[in-house]
Amino acid sequence: MKIVMTFVAAAAVLVSGPALADGAKLYAEKTCVACHGPKGDKPLMPDYPKIAGQNAKYAERQMLDIKSGARANGNSAAMKGVMEIVSEAEIKQLAEYISKLK
Repeated sequence: MKIVMTFVAAAAVLVSGPALADGAKLYAEKTCVACHGPKGDKPLMPDYPKIAGQNAKYAERQMLDIKSGARANGNSAAMKGVMEIVSEAEIKQLAEYISKLK
């Protein structure tokens, strides 16, 4: 039990520190900021979503579906080109970062 607790605590540190910094960097580098705003709460267009605080698993699934073509509705065409340059590992980091935005 103690080993499991230590592992969970160590994983939490890894996710909250450098991973979030990497997520912020990716958010800027992959141009998310251009359409969703610096904090994910002021989209460029009124019909683009506010993504700040979005559930990480949901955001990850949406990005993966856009990347694969499984989601091709709404404004997903605008994201399709961006998702082509984002790896699955980066999608996971972005989703975690987005979920922490207020």
